[in-house]
Amino acid sequence: MNVILACVLAAVIAFAISFGLGYVVIPFLHKLKFGQTILDIGPKWHKNKQGTPTMGGILFIAGTLIAFVAVVVIDRLLGCDIIASVANNTQSSAVLSDVISTQAASNKIKLWGGLLMALGFAFIGFLDDYIKVVKKRNLGLTIKQKTVLQVVLMVGYLLTLFINDPTGAMFVPFYGMVETKYFFWLLGFAVIYATTNAVNFTDGVDGLCGSVTLTAAISFIAVAGLRNCLGVSLLAAALAGGLIGYLIWNWHPAKVMMGDLGSMFLGGLIVAFAYAVDCPLIILLIGIIYVAEFGSDVLQIGYFKLTHGKRIFKMAPIHHHFEMCGWKEVKIVKIFSIINLIGGIIAVLLVHFGAPK
Repeated sequence: MNVILACVLAAVIAFAISFGLGYVVIPFLHKLKFGQTILDIGPKWHKNKQGTPTMGGILFIAGTLIAFVAVVVIDRLLGCDIIASVANNTQSSAVLSDVISTQAASNKIKLWGGLLMALGFAFIGFLDDYIKVVKKRNLGLTIKQKTVLQVVLMVGYLLTLFINDPTGAMFVPFYGMVETKYFFWLLGFAVIYATTNAVNFTDGVDGLCGSVTLTAAISFIAVAGLRNCLGVSLLAAALAGGLIGYLIWNWHPAKVMMGDLGSMFLGGLIVAFAYAVDCPLIILLIGIIYVAEFGSDVLQIGYFKLTHGKRIFKMAPIHHHFEMCGWKEVKIVKIFSIINLIGGIIAVLLVHFGAPK
């Protein structure tokens, strides 16, 4: 199947499922009284969000997974294998055939391994949400519990990648492939931990996390295409469609929130995309808003401790700072999404022009 057609089909199916499920899932969450708990540490006007159904991330998770699997099945029935697809090459030789076969197998491992890792993070998020709304423990999982679960997932995922490629090679624009070797583990833990938590931090304003991640998914569609990882393009397209369907329900004033179930899944999937295209550091551009959210929180805490009570921002993460400055939620979402899209465009250009000739 043509990759563009496959991506469009996946996005349309994911959108329809994500949006359509809202009519069933949101009333069901209301019935179960799975409402969002708003802590006193946030802006006071966020209190009117109290009770808004949470765990709405199931909308785009279901849409993304069903659409992706459906298109993969259709593709296979047509005699193709988009997940294993690599660069088009008209040359034919035994050596070239072996290289393509090896690359195809590697693509599958990175894609499916990353998707399973994202679902693992979604499960951690589900446990966190469940404890908050059912067990009435406002902070959900303890830091120790969450950290242990995250470390287990990270070790499993990174071990899979390491077995697949012990050199830990990653692509650096205008330079080529660089072997990270044992530094691979330190980099991996840092990238996964920071990204999953940063995406979670971004989910603090109606529509913000979904919109920012939508721009990231669109960027990854292009980057994956340039890196000849067409399966990643397909999954990113499905995610984009699923997020659009979800955002109809999550746009201010939100009728549902994604919860940690959704934000942890998104964080894991963004990491999976980056590693699947061999460019983990590209998250710094494609997820520039995630960097700003995580960085502002770290800076705020560090500065507060060093100065014994002084603050850099009115409130952190940084979207709350702009709220305190008088920005409306919709304005924050629009500007942050544009900034993230610009970061994504720069990343696409770097990958395109920085590829070895």
